[in-house]
This record gives sequence, structure tokens and C-alpha cells, in this order.
Amino acid sequence: MSNIPKPKLLIIFPCYNEEEVLEISIQRFFHFFHNLFSKELIDKNSRICFVDDGSTDNTWKIIEQFENPYIKAIKLSNNFGHQKALVAAMETFQNQFDAYITLDVDLQDDFTIITSMIEKYIDGYDIVYGVRDDRSSDSFFKRKTAHGFYWFMEFLGVETIVNHADFRLINNKTLNFFLKFEETHLFLRAIFPSIGMNHCTVYYKRFERETGDSKYPIKKMASFALDGITSFSVKPLRYILITGLISTLLAILFFIWAVIQLLLGNVIHGWFSVIATVMFFGGIQTFAIGIIGEYIGKIFMQVKNRPRYLIEKEI
Repeated sequence: MSNIPKPKLLIIFPCYNEEEVLEISIQRFFHFFHNLFSKELIDKNSRICFVDDGSTDNTWKIIEQFENPYIKAIKLSNNFGHQKALVAAMETFQNQFDAYITLDVDLQDDFTIITSMIEKYIDGYDIVYGVRDDRSSDSFFKRKTAHGFYWFMEFLGVETIVNHADFRLINNKTLNFFLKFEETHLFLRAIFPSIGMNHCTVYYKRFERETGDSKYPIKKMASFALDGITSFSVKPLRYILITGLISTLLAILFFIWAVIQLLLGNVIHGWFSVIATVMFFGGIQTFAIGIIGEYIGKIFMQVKNRPRYLIEKEI
């Protein structure tokens, strides 16, 4: 054990249209939070922060009705997204706490492993990642696409923690390093591993959602994955270049073959092969333009230098 004292901790819950589960979550977590106090694992000035990410239901009203000295709350003026909601809380309370834990409010993450996270922090770790030890609660499709995503990110050379979402503990030094990253399109699961620092993992089982609907349908998950890929690797652009070079070489070889056949008096019949070839290379070009467009779009949004979030209210 190191000589690091028990931390002044801030636990951050992003919330978006969570009225069905929020009251249950708050009650259960406060019971656990007070156990941390009774075990003297955290400083008495530790707090819990709820971030309402522009909810359109009664999420903010539920947060407001819990008048509790341990609660801090932020209401964003619009739905800026899960990642930016986390940043809003971390940036607002920068340098005010020793350690920060982020996790979802839907009760799917086993928050009891926070005890282990705090112990790892006291042992001297700067970052503690919460990692799922199985995905049995996911559908077959979600399991396979998740494994495919992590494999593809590794293939592109992007460092990630497999089966880690946004359940993590970071110390204040790591937070200060993180806030130097000013990109508009955030993918925290790759940003924190890129920081380095002394880190470790703790494992937990993810439960099925008790009530309410997932806030990450397939369309949003696909968009999130695309953000992660294009925010951390330029390899897709290089693969486009390689594909273009190979296509050009094949076209030259095909042209030489056609000229030879013509000189030999062999008439080339059929338009189907020509159309198929044109459609094939046209598809490659369209796909390549689409990928390039994703990168250009990110540059376009970044150079605007718009705020990543706007805080409407704060408790």
C-alpha cells in the first residue's frame, strides 16, 4: 500500500431521458455511497454529480427534488451527447477533487467495484478501468459487432481497452492531461489509453437493464464507432490510396491485354463485363469519397471552434 490518503472523490453520472430508472438508481447508489464513508474509503467532502444531457422528460425535475448536500448537478442546454456530458462535469470540477469516477446511471454497471477502484487508487494507480468480464447479457449481434469493432481498432493501430466503456477512475493529474485534448469529436475510450499513466483494470459483470430503453440504438452505436475510427487513425485514407494504386495498375494491365487482343484480331464481345467493371470501380471511388468526406467533415467542425457543451443550470 502507498501513502496516498483516502481520496476526495467525485462520481459522475450522465443522464439522458432516464426518468424511469433515475429514482431507483439514486436511492441504491446513495446507500452504497454512505457505505464508502462508513468504511472510511473516501474523504467526507466527496460528492456525486448528475449531468442532465438535455433530457426531454422529467429527469432534471427528479434530480432537483433530491435536496442532498452530497449532490451536485449540471443541466446542459441541449443534448450534446454522452461523451460531452462527461467532459462538462470533469471540466466544471477540475482541480476540486482528487479522483473522478464516471459511469452510466442505468444500473447495468456493477457499481460495487468502485470499492476496488478506490483501493487501486490508494495503491498508486492514476487510471483504473472498469472492464466487463463477459458479455452474456448482450444479444448475439451486439457481442459479435463489439468484438469486431475492437479487432478493427487494433488493426488500425488504435489503443483501446477491450470491453471497457466509460466506467473508469482517473486522478486529478490525469484529468488535467485529458483536458488538453480539445477535439470536437470525442472518443474517450481511446483518449485515456493514449495518455498512458500508471493504470490497471478491475473486472465486473454487466447486468441487463432493469427498466427503460437503451440510449444507444444500432444507428447511434454505428455513428459512435465511426467517430472512434476516424478520430484516431488515418489508416483508412492510406488504404484508399493503396486501393487506388492497385485499381490503376489493374486498369493498365487490362488496357494492355485489350490492345494485344485487338492486334491479334480477337474482337472483344459483350458489354456486361464493361458495365460490371465500371460499376465496380465507381463503387470504390464513391466509397473512398465518403471516407474522405468523414475526415473533411471533422476538420470542418473542429475549425469552427464551437463550444463542446453549454451549461444551462447548476446545483
